[in-house]
Amino acid sequence: MNTNFQSYNQQQNWLFPPSIEELVPIEHPVRVVNGIIEQLDLNLLIEEYSKEGKPSYHPKMMLKVMVYAYMDNTYSSRKIERAMRENINFMWLAAQQVADHNTIARFRSKKLKSIFKDIFKQVVLLLAEEGLITLKEVFTDGTKIESVAGRYTFVWGNAIKTRKEKMVEQLEEMWQYAQSIADEEDSDPVPPDFKKIDSEKVERTANKIAEIISKNPRASGRAKAKLRYIQKNFPQNLDRYEEQEKTLAGRGSYSKTDPDATFMRMKDDHMQNGQLKPGYNVQLSSESQFVIHYTLHQTTNDLNTLKPHLDTFESLYEFLPEQLTADAGYGSEENYEFLEEKGIGTYVKYSTFDKEQGILKSKRKKKNEGFHRDKLYYSQEQDHYICPMGQPMENIGERKGKTKSGYLQKSSMYQAQNCQGCPLRTGCFKAKGNRIVERNHALEGYKEKVRENLLSEMGIIKRRQRTADVEPVFAQIKSNRNFNRFTHRGIEKVELEFGLHALAHNLRKKSA
Repeated sequence: MNTNFQSYNQQQNWLFPPSIEELVPIEHPVRVVNGIIEQLDLNLLIEEYSKEGKPSYHPKMMLKVMVYAYMDNTYSSRKIERAMRENINFMWLAAQQVADHNTIARFRSKKLKSIFKDIFKQVVLLLAEEGLITLKEVFTDGTKIESVAGRYTFVWGNAIKTRKEKMVEQLEEMWQYAQSIADEEDSDPVPPDFKKIDSEKVERTANKIAEIISKNPRASGRAKAKLRYIQKNFPQNLDRYEEQEKTLAGRGSYSKTDPDATFMRMKDDHMQNGQLKPGYNVQLSSESQFVIHYTLHQTTNDLNTLKPHLDTFESLYEFLPEQLTADAGYGSEENYEFLEEKGIGTYVKYSTFDKEQGILKSKRKKKNEGFHRDKLYYSQEQDHYICPMGQPMENIGERKGKTKSGYLQKSSMYQAQNCQGCPLRTGCFKAKGNRIVERNHALEGYKEKVRENLLSEMGIIKRRQRTADVEPVFAQIKSNRNFNRFTHRGIEKVELEFGLHALAHNLRKKSA
């Protein structure tokens, strides 16, 4: 029998019991959390507490526990409470105090909600003081993260519009029917204006139709049944649609169980087929793989997020970065103009940059690609294009339009002189008449400047750095830490949730 074992006795007492301090390794990440938060000014957080009533747990202790919990992938308030009882690292941070899960949940959702960005900023500035970042150049990108809302709880703006149009059609049909059987006394050749309908207008119109039908014995039973349906359902449906449109606030969709979430095309499902799910568009700026700034948006693309993202950056830090690098999802006249006005060095691709440089090759070559507008020669001096047959396409005027954000754009229109009988007609274009092409001079000017920046020695370095800087941050948070879905509802709460993940990422990287 082998008796070569170390001594094991659970009843053995310690002559000098160890302290918790001795049980936490010197290089452990929990010490980084403790050291960083000890340097922060928490006056804003302290002001969230009342001076009356039962003494609260110290906000510094609660903040340390909360941040370390996210570093430890412990997000549930009940699991955090259990960790404060059982986990030596949590016990050390909390000085062996144990807050119940309700207190932890209230601290996260109420105390941190309005002041967390200030805490995040202070940590970023401490990283800058240590020389880990400069805050002068940032790499910006976006990703979509699914909401905790139900995946089949959608409300679509287009569906509401279609239903209202069908209501108008039925009302007009009923009005015409009523007029066809109306007496001369009730006849009204001018129909109501149904361009904008509401419950009151529908109710008035339905009552007028009912009055005409009730007087005429020739009214069909089908018409009476249809009218009863309109009177019963249309007003309340319109009130509901009006409330839904207020919630949409210009968006194309929202979720019934998380009205702030918009249905977006996600690429992270097991089929990799881009399913529509409720979610938020997370915008992130990084430097040296540290998160510098983050914002959450309800828009489905990145194009209209750059300005509000940088506006909040400036509001938070009271300055802007000197250089910004981003992919083609942000390349627009509005964004280029904004970056130029702010004096930010721009390394932001436009949609066709990679194709121009041969970086992006389409899997299937499009027919007649050689006749595309970008392939035509444009003479800046004479302000005209040259068509594939060598004939000038003269400027015939301007077209103005507004983007979804309200930005005004102007484009010049150029028309060919005589396309009839041209041997290249079938390959050049298919519309009737002479071909017209459009040119946004302001955008083309910005593209020329950006192209020069991107193709410079510094631009090549920036483009390589972007894929190695901001994208690994998303990979670390979403894939390595398995954060693919929010656990809270409402844009304020999910922004705080992502902020805790971003802060935990920064401290985890610092301690690596």
